[in-house]
Amino acid sequence: MRFDIFCSLTQAQPGGILPPHAVVLRNFLEQARVADGLGFDAVWVAGSHFSSELQRSHRRPVIPHWRGEVGLNTDFCQLAGQILARTERIEVGSAIMNIVGQGGPLAAAERVAALLGWHGLDPAERRRIRVGFAGGRFDYINRLSGIGPRAEWEREAWPQVRSAVAAEAAEIFVRLLAGEALASDDVPEAELRPEHFGDLDAYRRAWKAKGPVGERIVVPRQWEFEPVRAVPEIARPELLELVLGSQDHALQARLNRFRPVKVFNLSITQPAVIEATHARMERAYHPAGGPWRREYMPRTVFVFLQDEPDRSAGDNRAAARADAEMRLAAYWQALEGTLSPARIAAAADNALIGTAADIAEQITSRFQPEDRLMLWFDFFTHDSQRVCAQMESFMTRVVPRLPQHYGNPGGLSARTPARPAGTPGPVAAARPAP
Repeated sequence: MRFDIFCSLTQAQPGGILPPHAVVLRNFLEQARVADGLGFDAVWVAGSHFSSELQRSHRRPVIPHWRGEVGLNTDFCQLAGQILARTERIEVGSAIMNIVGQGGPLAAAERVAALLGWHGLDPAERRRIRVGFAGGRFDYINRLSGIGPRAEWEREAWPQVRSAVAAEAAEIFVRLLAGEALASDDVPEAELRPEHFGDLDAYRRAWKAKGPVGERIVVPRQWEFEPVRAVPEIARPELLELVLGSQDHALQARLNRFRPVKVFNLSITQPAVIEATHARMERAYHPAGGPWRREYMPRTVFVFLQDEPDRSAGDNRAAARADAEMRLAAYWQALEGTLSPARIAAAADNALIGTAADIAEQITSRFQPEDRLMLWFDFFTHDSQRVCAQMESFMTRVVPRLPQHYGNPGGLSARTPARPAGTPGPVAAARPAP
């Protein structure tokens, strides 16, 4: 089993106290260094753009109840350089990079190519850049880049058109990073069919609004361009890992025609969907990537670990559950403005909650030994010292309790050599980032 961490780089706090942005950034770099010392395989970082606090005043606010900034990582490629310069072994990933806004897929592909060009210059470098990508979570970010309905019929069918635009961007992005010389005419226009709507009446309204031409609804291309190629060339493609943040089955298979592309899942994805995705990717995964492996789909999971030695197991268990419910409730309230007990309960059921022994048991009962867990310790908190302590507890108290075929006893992943004897532990050694 592989263990990664996920960091949201969010400025939010259930108690309403918002730290300065610089504190959030320093906390993140501290956590990345601690994770590196503990032997986590990769640190994945959420992406966002522009002020979500200010967008609350927009005519159509997307997250009107969120106080603070939903994300401070606006440029993954710069962030990756900061992490790689401060760590020794850990890899870095975006979860996820918006390739529709901020210049679109051509600009995104060029930024990634530049990052890989510099990163691969050292022949001894083995750390991969894991680029998770998708069309963007919040519409206001893409609207700021001019991405929105271009005609009345597109407004009528915007969820479906938005998905088509994201798929177009994904193909452009992947093919450029596969080294192709590409023109917009090489990417087929999307066609919307009744099954894309789930409601036949909605499909008919969109078809009528567009002005019927036969039985098809064709989405005009968002990007028109003559042949281009991304530079610098990616001389060491083995250092680039692409991960699609979409459950669009057809798109997953389509992108794997050009190069290996892995997939993400959400933290509340149901087990049946997970297993169906693995079965599908065994057939669709690009042969250059070798056989499909379960670790190629990271499993995002909240972690609420309480293992204080001066408290009983029951007290630690109760404290972990209370912490989980408080933070999950604050999160959904910030996103939606209303509490949904059923949704909070579902999210909690997909989290790892309790003592070290509890969490070890939950891992073995809910996950396969070949899974990759993307552990979310910093969820809706700015207590960086507590986050680092929980990461250390996970590696030193949870992992040793796992069966050997789940994890390497001693708390370090099989890939990572142990810290030399006599050197300080990761939490003790951590210092504020410069």
